[in-house]
Amino acid sequence: MTAPEAGSLRTGAPRATTPTGQLPVVAAVAVGGGIGAAVRYAASLWWPARPGEFPWTTFWVNVVGCAVIGVFLVLVTEAVTAHRLVRPFFGTGVLGGFTTFSTYAVDVRALLGAGRPGPALAYLAATLFAALLAVWLAATATRRVLLWRQR
Repeated sequence: MTAPEAGSLRTGAPRATTPTGQLPVVAAVAVGGGIGAAVRYAASLWWPARPGEFPWTTFWVNVVGCAVIGVFLVLVTEAVTAHRLVRPFFGTGVLGGFTTFSTYAVDVRALLGAGRPGPALAYLAATLFAALLAVWLAATATRRVLLWRQR
């Protein structure tokens, strides 16, 4: 029982929480998530997917979001000292709201439901491969740029 609201094992009384507690972190994630989801929604309006066709918008949103995650995490863990709310706001909130693996799963199901198992399986594999590759390439490139700048 490690949650702040969990009671003491001895008395059953709730633990005292500080006013700062997790509220700033939760608020940062919520605000960032709203921003990321709004940008993702705007992308789907700008570049709508046609039913039964390869969902390029979701594919590229996930790939670009993963690349940004690769750059961002290298920067905040290896290059700069960031405010404690930067990672929850941008990493978890904005990028978590922007990338959309739930829509990815719905898109796979929609392609299967439309009788398109080939594109569904291609999308399933391509998104996973491209997203992981994007994180790795972006993180590697960022590290190399940082090393180059140090010389």
